[in-house]
Amino acid sequence: MRLFLLTLGLFALSGCLHGGAPVVPDFDGGGAPEPDSSSLVDLTVAEAGVVTVATFNVRRYFDMICHSGQCGGADDFELQLSPEAFEARTQQVASAIDALKADVVLLQEIENQYGLGVLAGRLDEQFPIQVMGETHFPASLDVAILSRGTLVETRTHRSTTDLPLSDGSTTKFSRELLELHLEIDGAPVVVFNAHFKSKSDDDPERRLAEAKATRQIVLATATERPEAVVVLGGDLNDTPSSQTLMALEGDGGLDRLASRLPVGQDWTYLWGGGSQALDHLYLATGASGAPVDEGVLIVRDESGTWGGSDHAAVRAQLRAPQ
Repeated sequence: MRLFLLTLGLFALSGCLHGGAPVVPDFDGGGAPEPDSSSLVDLTVAEAGVVTVATFNVRRYFDMICHSGQCGGADDFELQLSPEAFEARTQQVASAIDALKADVVLLQEIENQYGLGVLAGRLDEQFPIQVMGETHFPASLDVAILSRGTLVETRTHRSTTDLPLSDGSTTKFSRELLELHLEIDGAPVVVFNAHFKSKSDDDPERRLAEAKATRQIVLATATERPEAVVVLGGDLNDTPSSQTLMALEGDGGLDRLASRLPVGQDWTYLWGGGSQALDHLYLATGASGAPVDEGVLIVRDESGTWGGSDHAAVRAQLRAPQ
């Protein structure tokens, strides 16, 4: 399956590779978002023995309660949506998730378990596993995982992992590094969901420290679970040429799946008239599983984004051990 988008019929990739600003609905809490074409996309369902994993930063999925006490001002981070806007936004995000046709979806920028449950409820019980990686701050935007199959174990790493900095101090992961051990159609699968420090109010040293620690944790699990498909994904807020991703990849052991795409076609974010690959999926090569030929996609609509977000999604099909 080559890199392509199916929206309003077949929509050529070359028509999506533009440098304009992404079209993203502005949710001010007062009305419904503009519809997009995410529900019109029909990606191929994987064959038997293949596990499909996707990562998707949904962009600021807040509920209807103002948890921070500061909502609605021009400079306020938290959005307090009206019931109508929340329902429309939920349907928009749920349609985008549904269209990915994935067994496991790694989500970023989900506010809380309530919102995750509402999203899952719109997906016709596709995902019996719904796990938040909460940081427990008011109006925090956290990671979450939706999955088919059976949940075997949940591990979290933020509270137990100190990230060393050059001045001798330590910091923590910006968000939870969430690890789920699953069984999907009889195959053992381990997924990690990460959301590294944003470039807004940038702190590249913290992001680099997150990458180094994440590498150690993922490779340790791959050594512990060599029979499993071990996948790391998320919004890592850095590009393949960055120190962050070079530290994550180290001298091997983690395979960036979108590296199989043609040069310049792995981007997931538009900024300042250019495009960047900020969202990634990695396969731990020391464990089991292998990428399906031409089974890695960047999923975008005609705006260059996905499901009302300012990011595209990344999707990969992986052949599981039998």
